[in-house]
Amino acid sequence: MVSNSIAARQMDSNQAAMHSPAVMSPQVGVGVLIIENGRVLLGKRKGAHGAGSWSAPGGHLEYGETVEACAIREVLEETNLQISNLRFGPFTNNVFEAEHKHYVTVFVLADRAAGVLQTMEPDKCEGWAWFEWSHLPQPLFPPLATLCSQGFTVQSAD
Repeated sequence: MVSNSIAARQMDSNQAAMHSPAVMSPQVGVGVLIIENGRVLLGKRKGAHGAGSWSAPGGHLEYGETVEACAIREVLEETNLQISNLRFGPFTNNVFEAEHKHYVTVFVLADRAAGVLQTMEPDKCEGWAWFEWSHLPQPLFPPLATLCSQGFTVQSAD
């Protein structure tokens, strides 16, 4: 029979292993590149990992949700814009060591369909602006920086 103190230490050890970076699974992110007149919409992040960097609208893929539904939901929640002509872009694979997070980000390209651009989550984003792909602001959120380093351009995607 195992003593209570040994069982408790074993449980603590098992719980620690469940939360260690080696055991954690990657998350799926969806980034939406809304293209209008050759420019892309980016927001300056705040209050989360990547604060101070520029990122496309997007977020976590929810259980049972399609990538397209996630893109539509996140863009509306963050920017008040409706999007159309959704098409799959490339993906990136980023590990955020300091935060012990690992994301595979699926990028979706879309056109602006309707809505007035607004900063709907001011606690998460300082504001939105349109940028030419050849003149993106710095620093970029790591998945977007990785996308650029892979040679992706919005011109090559259309």
